[in-house]
Amino acid sequence: MTNVPPPPPAEELRRLDQELLRLDARRAQLLHRRAWLLHLLATPAAPPPAPGVPGPVATTQPGPSAQNVLLALGGVLLAVAALAFTLIGWGQLGIAGRSAALGLVTAAALAVPALLVRRGLVATAEAVAVLGLVLTTLDVYALRQVAFADADGTAYTAAASAVLALVWGGYGVFLPRLRTPLPAALLVAQLPLPLWALSQSATALPVLWALLATAALNTPLALRHLSRSPAPSAPSRPGTPPSPQTPAPAGGTPAHPAPEAPSAGPGTAGSAPVGVPRPVGAVGVLAAGLAWVTGAAALLGALSLSSLAGSPADAAPSCALLLAGGVLALAASLRRPQAASAVAAGLAAVAAAGGLLRPALPLAWTAPLYLACALALPAVAARSVRLPRPVRHGLALSSAAVTSGAVLTTLPALTLTLLSGPLSRPAAPWRGLPAGFRAVPAGGDAWDLPWQAMSTAPLILLASAAALALFHRRRPRPASAVGAVLLAAGALLLVPVALDLPYAAGLALFVVVTAAALASAVFSSSAAASHAALATGAVVSVASALLALAGRGATFAALGALLLLWLATALRATAPAVRSVSAVACVVHATALACASGAALGLPARHTALLALAVPALVALLAVRVRSVPMEIAGAVSALVPLVLAAGHLPTLSLVLALCGAVAAGTAVREERRAVGWAAGGLFVAATWSRLAASEIAAPEAYTVPASVLALAVGVLRRRRDPRASSWLAYGPGLSMTLVPSLVAAWADAHWQRPLLLGVAALVVTLLGARYRLGAPLLLGAVVLSLVSLHELAPYAVQVVGVLPRWLPPALAGMLLLAVGATYEQRLREARRLRERIGRLT
Repeated sequence: MTNVPPPPPAEELRRLDQELLRLDARRAQLLHRRAWLLHLLATPAAPPPAPGVPGPVATTQPGPSAQNVLLALGGVLLAVAALAFTLIGWGQLGIAGRSAALGLVTAAALAVPALLVRRGLVATAEAVAVLGLVLTTLDVYALRQVAFADADGTAYTAAASAVLALVWGGYGVFLPRLRTPLPAALLVAQLPLPLWALSQSATALPVLWALLATAALNTPLALRHLSRSPAPSAPSRPGTPPSPQTPAPAGGTPAHPAPEAPSAGPGTAGSAPVGVPRPVGAVGVLAAGLAWVTGAAALLGALSLSSLAGSPADAAPSCALLLAGGVLALAASLRRPQAASAVAAGLAAVAAAGGLLRPALPLAWTAPLYLACALALPAVAARSVRLPRPVRHGLALSSAAVTSGAVLTTLPALTLTLLSGPLSRPAAPWRGLPAGFRAVPAGGDAWDLPWQAMSTAPLILLASAAALALFHRRRPRPASAVGAVLLAAGALLLVPVALDLPYAAGLALFVVVTAAALASAVFSSSAAASHAALATGAVVSVASALLALAGRGATFAALGALLLLWLATALRATAPAVRSVSAVACVVHATALACASGAALGLPARHTALLALAVPALVALLAVRVRSVPMEIAGAVSALVPLVLAAGHLPTLSLVLALCGAVAAGTAVREERRAVGWAAGGLFVAATWSRLAASEIAAPEAYTVPASVLALAVGVLRRRRDPRASSWLAYGPGLSMTLVPSLVAAWADAHWQRPLLLGVAALVVTLLGARYRLGAPLLLGAVVLSLVSLHELAPYAVQVVGVLPRWLPPALAGMLLLAVGATYEQRLREARRLRERIGRLT
């Protein structure tokens, strides 16, 4: 016989939770079916039609929404009329007339809904009842003006709101089918206690206690009515009972239909049909919302008072209020376990404990104090075995909320450290290392003011990172791993500024953080944590390089160390993303190191460009052995740096373009990089143009035509050997080598000979392209011919436009747009056919 060991406690707890969830779902389904059956019994069935007598004919009537809108509008108009009568026409009647008029109208407005409900006119009764509620408010106002004119306004309003709440609540209980009186009574019931406290004391603390007491009165009402309302379920078709099926248990065994619940009589509570708004349910939801609002107002006010207190004795009353609010929320969560109430209880407990101790500590320790209270809350809750799981979960969420708030207080410090400091260094490079890490080299000032209250920022981030790491150890999640990495890195980065370390020590710590982040990216088993560490390393690496610009030696030391770190990461990493990012970072740091070397040697920018050009050349050589597409893209992008540096000197720019073309041509030798040959041809042509512009050649055709003839001859031979070769690759470089410089010269030429000759040449090229169906000659010739024609006809077009009336060009443009819009589909088809024809050209 084999003894089966009992399951571990965690597995048994999981099974119990699943069974409880199934029981809750089953209870909700039974309540849903019970409500439907009660509605079926309460609804009078129409007698069947007699034999031979046709049934009732369906008539088209206005929908209930339109009817409700009309009735609501009528009620609003009547209320406005009554208000106008009370406020404006009040002085035209005596005391007896005023009282009699308002009394009779109010009594009629409150009595008529009872008769209307008996006749089934519930919507009409609702509108008249709303009018009656408004009239009772006007009665209270009239009573104040007549009998209690000398009474305190706040106290009278508190007493009047209490009376109105009782009257409206009783009216709603008397007519339960009306939806308005009970919610209205609940809304008015929120006023008596706060207004009475305000009338008795000028301080804020009694009002806050009154708000908390109001929340305490709302809470049991909400729990009572919400527990009586059926759980929401999917709507079913009219006349179809809800399915009583229970969910299938674990293991895949299908569940059998459960027996229907016994139906209760028509007078049983909760007999409203499913899908119809129920007053009891509305009262429960409204009471819950009001409990949250009043309780939150009381707790926020108490938190404000405790934050302004100067001593623990002054903070004690407000902290007691916070503690009472937390006990109330915890009691609500135990009555009906909900994470939201437990969150409120946890926040109130943290605020009470932190508010009591805060006045005894310096201002800089406020956030760490609340953080310590928040981190201790889950530990205390975990030791209490009687707390339900949702309550413990809510307390943990409240702890996480306070921790997040504490972390947010460190964002200004991180912003200053990672943005303001590094971005200020390029404005004044190599002026010497400052004494302290907080100094701003641009103006010599220091960040003293923010750091007086933020010296504990590293402690906050380090404690939060430790708590998140412990949570990740118990329940591994990608988000917790990422958060722990980011918080730990942020804590280390804030140490130099918080302690105002020497600049060299702070810079060294930045490099160490980069190394640690890259090591975590290489050796981390979690992909999310590895990517987070990689991103952190990239950001800190850039910040370190910028901060190192304060000194020449620091620049080379930091860039060299960072380059070696990224190179080691690229060699040791196994994840493709880490290898790719590391290769790109190596190219970036190598380019920065080359530019810094040129500046250190005192070379001008154009000569530094030749030095920086070594980086893309080296990348092109390494790409033969190291097949990394991101590295090759980064090398191509790094070639823009020497082009920008040499842009101010055309001879050097021509040389740089030619060298870039040589590198591109060498890359195009590889079979998989044949397309780079296009870039090589374009770079060689651009180098030729730059050389001509640098030499101030007035007739570029003397230099470009021979080269174009030679290039076209090579293209003809290429086409003969391979008829499938593209005309753009065969004839494009040769044609553009002459047409583009001649076009630029023609636009700057005041004579007519060059434009004429260029236009004729472009026309011939266009006709040849059309004759032999070659895309490059056709399109290049057409574009050049169009631009030359536009240049020649532009003065005449300007003259014609100047003669025309001012309204005519907009009118013509409008007509054109209308015509194009009217024939949009046809124009779209024509454009597609043109694109297909161009695509068929070789």
